Amino acid sequence: MDGIDWGTEWLSSLIWIVGFFVGTVVVVVIVGAIVARTTTWGRQVTRLVGPWLRPGGEHGWRPTLFVLGLLLLVVVSVRLNVLLSYNGNALYTALQDLDAATFWRTLGIFALLATIYVVIALVAYYVGQAFVIRLREWLNERLLGDWLGGRAYHRSRFAPTQVDNPDQRIQEDITSFATTSYSLSVGSSGAVNAVLSVVSFTYVLWELSGPLSILGVEIPRAMTFLAFLYVIVATVIAFRIGKPLIRLNFLNEGLGATYRYGLVRVRDNAENIAFLRGEPLEKRSLDGRFAAVIANYWRIVRRTLGFQGFNLAVSQVAVVFPILIQAPRFFAQTITLGDVQQTATAFGQVHDGLSFFRNAYDQFAAYRAVLDRLTGLLDADAEARRLPEVDVADRADGVAVRDLTVRRPDGEVLVSDLDLDLGKGDSLLVTGRSGYGKTTLLRSLADLWPFAEGDVARPLGPRAVFLSQQPYVPLGTLRTALAYPQAPEEVDDERAAEVLRSVALGQLADRLDDERVWWRELSPGEQQRLGFGRLLLARPDVVFLDEATAALDEGLEHELYTLLRRELPELILVSVGHRTSLEAFHDTRLELQGDGRWDLGPVAVEPAPSG
Repeated sequence: MDGIDWGTEWLSSLIWIVGFFVGTVVVVVIVGAIVARTTTWGRQVTRLVGPWLRPGGEHGWRPTLFVLGLLLLVVVSVRLNVLLSYNGNALYTALQDLDAATFWRTLGIFALLATIYVVIALVAYYVGQAFVIRLREWLNERLLGDWLGGRAYHRSRFAPTQVDNPDQRIQEDITSFATTSYSLSVGSSGAVNAVLSVVSFTYVLWELSGPLSILGVEIPRAMTFLAFLYVIVATVIAFRIGKPLIRLNFLNEGLGATYRYGLVRVRDNAENIAFLRGEPLEKRSLDGRFAAVIANYWRIVRRTLGFQGFNLAVSQVAVVFPILIQAPRFFAQTITLGDVQQTATAFGQVHDGLSFFRNAYDQFAAYRAVLDRLTGLLDADAEARRLPEVDVADRADGVAVRDLTVRRPDGEVLVSDLDLDLGKGDSLLVTGRSGYGKTTLLRSLADLWPFAEGDVARPLGPRAVFLSQQPYVPLGTLRTALAYPQAPEEVDDERAAEVLRSVALGQLADRLDDERVWWRELSPGEQQRLGFGRLLLARPDVVFLDEATAALDEGLEHELYTLLRRELPELILVSVGHRTSLEAFHDTRLELQGDGRWDLGPVAVEPAPSG
């Protein structure tokens, strides 16, 4: 092959880069649109990242410029590989011809090309990682907001379609999706690089190929045709071998998450398990979950063994295949040693490019599993938000309930056509046997129970507080736990210490900024007192207490209710409880009697004085 004219090659390379860049952008846009419309996984990808990549969208042109920059770097990288192949040809030919001057001049050009290649590779790495980080940030914001929006994280438990481990999908699957999307598309070994390499090096291979006679039939440019035939046959076989990996990888994600959730449950309920000496049963349960993980992993290993074994064999044969084809021409002295070397390089690039989908099949299998899990979470969130809900209107001066009917998920009526009116300073005690729907009624008033219909008017937002039997204690400092859901910086030291002392937690007043796992350090009774402290800070218009003093003795219960009445005399108080001691702090009783029946009337005893 004639030597390359490096004096004019730089200009022609610049023209080549511009032309291929424009062509690549056009092809990517067209193919992307076709894939997005005609394939399931294409629609899934578009659904996940389409809003972020849309030019001029919410994030402007930055994501688009990221993609264009990465495409340009791929084009430049492929062109450098082509130039390096010609340079290698010249280098080996100079060695064969014992031409020292050409050898050293070619080596100098190699040093320049290699330096540019290294710089481009480092820039591509940085830009690629910046792209992945930005995509992760946006996806996390989107999926986390979607999961929390409309209380989907809570309402999804009532939806017909249940998804496992949304926490893992948001944390792990987003990371996997972002990194794999980059590596499979515009990464250094992605689809764009593979296609450009095939196009570029097919031309090189075509120039280097000679005729080959097979069974008396002469095939012109045989090397080019054999390269394509070799890879296509290998790819078809590899797909047949690797197809089950998609399902197995999806199972692997789910089974691993289930096992991890079991471990978290043991950690979160360590004291109860220890009290009950439940370690053997927990061990058996965890062993069963782990055994399922290992059994599926062995299935992946066996399938991957055949898949990777076939791929390795194909790749190894590809190393010597072009040399075997070109050897007769070299021995006949119709081509140089450099031509043989460049043929092997070009064949390798074409082979690797055409083999991209075969070699990356296991990655695609895992990628499809991630797509299914992320879009499955979006589907479940949307389904949860479509569930029916009680019509809750804003009312500043009281609580009004009209024709409220509450059912179990199976349709059994718990409360039928409830009418209720409470004004400022009023208090209601909800009683009834276990299972009659007391807590479910409160959930309906909070718009958390989808199996209810009717009209509710009450204060909304922070003016209404629902306090359960086990108050939620968030991660962070004690000040964070006390102020929740307010921001901790909104509560100063003096006020926080005053509130802690008023709810009999004065011993913690000097630990406001200690960051501990407070829900473990505080006893159930201390957590309930902390909940009353939040009420004093929030000063709501209405509070719904669901057995909120069940872990306290009657003396402390009396003190906290008295404190609440004294500090917030106009507070509308609704309590669910079984203790008769609560009657002293409520003027009206709602007794749930089962089968939807209820009775509303005054409490038989005099309410406790507010002072």
